[in-house]
Amino acid sequence: MSRLVVVSNRVTVPKKAGDAPAGGLAVALQAALEERGGIWMGWSGNSSGDREPEKLDVREIGNITYALTDLTDTDVEEYYHGFANRVLWPICHYRLDLAEYGRKEMAGYFRVNRFFAHKLAPLLKEDDIIWVHDYHLIPLAAELRQMGFKNKIGFFLHIPWPPADVLFAMPVHEQIMRGLSQYDLVGFHTDFDLDNFGGGLVREGIGERLEGGKKFSTYGRTFKGGAYPISIETEAFAKYAVKASRNAMVKKAKESIEGRDLIIGVDRLDYSKGITQRIDAFEQFVRLNPAYQNKVTYLQVTPKSRSEVPEYEQMQRTVAEQAGRVNGALGQVDWTPIRYVNRSVPRPLLAGLYRLAKIGLVTPLRDGMNLVAKEYVAAQDPEDPGVLVLSRFAGAARELTGALLVNPYDIEGTAHAIARGLSMSLDERKQRWEKMMNHLLEYDINRWCDDFLKDLTTD
Repeated sequence: MSRLVVVSNRVTVPKKAGDAPAGGLAVALQAALEERGGIWMGWSGNSSGDREPEKLDVREIGNITYALTDLTDTDVEEYYHGFANRVLWPICHYRLDLAEYGRKEMAGYFRVNRFFAHKLAPLLKEDDIIWVHDYHLIPLAAELRQMGFKNKIGFFLHIPWPPADVLFAMPVHEQIMRGLSQYDLVGFHTDFDLDNFGGGLVREGIGERLEGGKKFSTYGRTFKGGAYPISIETEAFAKYAVKASRNAMVKKAKESIEGRDLIIGVDRLDYSKGITQRIDAFEQFVRLNPAYQNKVTYLQVTPKSRSEVPEYEQMQRTVAEQAGRVNGALGQVDWTPIRYVNRSVPRPLLAGLYRLAKIGLVTPLRDGMNLVAKEYVAAQDPEDPGVLVLSRFAGAARELTGALLVNPYDIEGTAHAIARGLSMSLDERKQRWEKMMNHLLEYDINRWCDDFLKDLTTD
């Protein structure tokens, strides 16, 4: 079995062999790396100031070699804050109005990918399987090919891929498409994303789809494409939630809502998550259903995200002010309708809160997948499951067909879905939940990892 080499913007390094990483992706990749032996390379998250780092920080833990590099201040600003998060992220989330183009940042993005390739090259063996992750590292395969590497190289995009008209607004869209053509397999979350990619090649006149849309030909190369919906460690998370329901903090939270129905939203603070629209929908729900006054509590957990980027700082203020306004307008002496937590919540507490909540409110304006939706389903009590209210613009909507699907831009429609979920019969709740849970048990994070690597390594 060939070694596996994983490259991602950030790397999850355990303290010692056998430590369980937080989060499903790290669990799956660590398991695959342990099985095959291999390397996980990426940015350390640290800056080396104005001096280019000379050596990789290499750590051998179990069967895995972790190789981390610092980046200079300029690299962090241009590659990470600049092109990756001010151009690619908004473009892929259909937000042309928020994309800030700068030639300097674009050059920095390609320069850092070249830097990664040169740092990785001495570690590679001829038969290594290389798996590159996410939008930060799209040009990496092209850099490795230019250096003469003929290894199997796969790429997986963890965010949406936009349609042609949105993508073509990016000045370097052709270089990005050319970069993706250098992989042997390009993976997306959904068939919609795959269709957008293929459609872009055809629309631009630079390629075509072959063999029922599973292969592409462009820039003199033929490569595979596929939809691989990422998932969670379903069975383990379900057990985790049962255990978490006995957590002291979860018990305190349950006591503090005093018998009210709990509605929960959990998101990174990001404009793609639709948090302001969701707060509006909750306010509309209470106004349209006065019987629920003082009978529900909406908990919004929103850890800070990229707070060094001005747009995110502004959004943090906006969301806090909006929650405060709704509480001021609807609240009573003994009732605070919205509880807004602007920091990370430990995973055991989160799992217990999911299980406690009657409604999981997952309403992004656009999302590649959304694992909160899947965690919410996995955490439910089979005898009394809650209801998932899910945006039709999340990748998870392609799989979780037992959810109440909503258009997050339709505030009143989302408000009605909350009301419907809270009044839904136990039989219907069970039926919807079982359908979703059975799917998640079959298509868990390990299946996602296995399916991708199998397609990458077979011709």
